[in-house]
Amino acid sequence: MKIVNVILSGGVGSRLWPLSRKARPKQYLPIFEGKTLFQRTAIRNQEFCDQILVVGNADNYHLSRKDLDGAGIQEFQEIIEACPRNTAAAIAFAAFALQPEDILFVTPSDHLIHADGTYAAAVYRAIQLAKQGFLVTFGLKPTHPETGFGYIEFQGEEVLSFREKPDFETAQSFIEKGNFYWNSGMFCFQAGVYLEELKSFEPELYAASKIAWEGSKEGKLELELSLQIPSISVDYAVMEQSKKVKVVPAQFQWSDMGSFESIYEYLEAQGHPKDENGNMVIGTPVHTEFTGMKNTLLIQTEDAILVLQREKAQDVKKVYERLEKEKPDLI
Repeated sequence: MKIVNVILSGGVGSRLWPLSRKARPKQYLPIFEGKTLFQRTAIRNQEFCDQILVVGNADNYHLSRKDLDGAGIQEFQEIIEACPRNTAAAIAFAAFALQPEDILFVTPSDHLIHADGTYAAAVYRAIQLAKQGFLVTFGLKPTHPETGFGYIEFQGEEVLSFREKPDFETAQSFIEKGNFYWNSGMFCFQAGVYLEELKSFEPELYAASKIAWEGSKEGKLELELSLQIPSISVDYAVMEQSKKVKVVPAQFQWSDMGSFESIYEYLEAQGHPKDENGNMVIGTPVHTEFTGMKNTLLIQTEDAILVLQREKAQDVKKVYERLEKEKPDLI
């Protein structure tokens, strides 16, 4: 039995445009004390795992290889998806590549985590539960009524329900009730247990993923077979339906770095300059003045400038989606 860190690295990071692009998604930006989020993920989990397995895609696997080399990690396995088919299939590929008793510690590659003793305690507890045949998710104590995350209703380590991304009032009620966690998107389970549950709840997805995996060559999946796989998240496909789910409370510092709100808070903590009204410039040394504006970010790259209010950080995805149609060369 091995413990394998399955690093999911297929995300685009559309809410961090123009820093994050299809050619260089947010997990590969070296702006976190000189390292990328991908590198920090791989380094952080070496303590707990015997092996690294990266599930990436045809557009970015070379970036993963470069980052692992830069982090001094030479030994790893990789699965290269021909096209994005969401997390249920990505994890299934990893499970097919390993032995049924192997434990998958599934982590996104774009989270910023303070890996202290509380992180280690949560991971070790999750591994312990996974060995007992449970599907483990990690629940993070909410610090504010966030509308961009899913929530887990809990009692101890029991999961009572999963809740979709709520509106503000609903999120506020979750905070007040006190028995809701943020859904971190991190999981831990045996490969065989995951595949059994996936086959039970989503037989079409299981079968199509198995066919695609069996048709792969040296870890590279073929496009035509991949397109037959339903695109469903692991939460929908398995976690919300299984009776084998446990939640481990996670007390560690965490951010999904999913918006410029998160980037702002991180850079602010690192001492990045801002003016007296909370305005911040990212990506250019050009002297910039803000007049009549508060909590505004100006983000500049070689070919694009984004100006936004901090509280509208989630709306950047709409800009990305519009540019995808109107100016695809900018994404």
